[in-house]
Amino acid sequence: MSFDTRVEISPGYTISPVIRGGWQLAGGHGAVDRSAVDDDLYAYYQAGVTTFDCADIYTGVEEMIGAFRAATRTRLGADALDQLKVHTKFVPDLAVLPRIDRAYVRAIIERSLMRLRMERLDLVQFHWWDYAIPGCIETAAWLTELQREGKIDLIGGTNFDTPHLEALVASGAPVRTLQVQYSLLDQRPQTAMVAACQRLGVQLLCYGTVAGGFLSERWLGQPEPIGAHENRSLTKYKLIIDDVGGWSWFQTLLETLHTIAARQGTTISVVASRYVLDQPAVAAVIVGARDQRHLGATLRIGSLSLTDEDRAEIGAVLARRTPLQGDVYTLERDRTGRHGAIMKYNLND
Repeated sequence: MSFDTRVEISPGYTISPVIRGGWQLAGGHGAVDRSAVDDDLYAYYQAGVTTFDCADIYTGVEEMIGAFRAATRTRLGADALDQLKVHTKFVPDLAVLPRIDRAYVRAIIERSLMRLRMERLDLVQFHWWDYAIPGCIETAAWLTELQREGKIDLIGGTNFDTPHLEALVASGAPVRTLQVQYSLLDQRPQTAMVAACQRLGVQLLCYGTVAGGFLSERWLGQPEPIGAHENRSLTKYKLIIDDVGGWSWFQTLLETLHTIAARQGTTISVVASRYVLDQPAVAAVIVGARDQRHLGATLRIGSLSLTDEDRAEIGAVLARRTPLQGDVYTLERDRTGRHGAIMKYNLND
């Protein structure tokens, strides 16, 4: 099974509408068999998922993808990588922000080039932890300088709120994409970001569409989990469930998605991701995986077509939720709040 759909996010630059996420390869979601990574990535690539997402702060993941690129070039020839796009990130630590300079930015980009074994990075997604610390606009300008040098093809952002995205674009930064958390649980992009992206010509790349696995059959009909969760991702998304409606409401959502999935011959996770992919300004959804066990379901996101009945049933449940407050990533930036307190702001060491 494979799909050939492509989305253009810049003239001549196309991606698969489902992106293979790389965060789970960093080891925070369980053991990763490094010897199997090449074959797993190759299976996604051959099936048509030809866009991979990673980051400078995902331990070892840029190197894994770099090794995969080298192995694929050997296996299929240099032309075989023409379709492959690798999206990485530039996420300077919170502690670095007050002293960031041009040399630091260049060093991190050069490091990503080396790790990924690339002469030019396809897309660099830029993040800034604290807007109270100046330097965001200047840093975007230094990335743009590296783009002009040919070290970067496209520049994007990650987790910027609407006013700061608008400020970046107004400064002349050539922002083409914005990576944001967007799901049936977290619809903060709809508050202001979607309209801004449509106006500015920025396309959304969305993570969290299955809420760390909560939006799946695994949790249907299950009692509310109490105590510590097995990873930080589940901890984060459980806080969101608590805020938007609690466990009882969440079970109603899962039951509705299960009914739709059964009618469509698919799974809850596929329905949840397809719902986000169909939203305005969304170019692609990012689905993380440690291996290829969920490849078949991932591919079904591309082929599923939700009906008016499906969307109406989902909308009826969403109408009974309590929407998350604020803009994109506002809750996570409050380091004293419930959501911000579990974040890690210095990830490069």
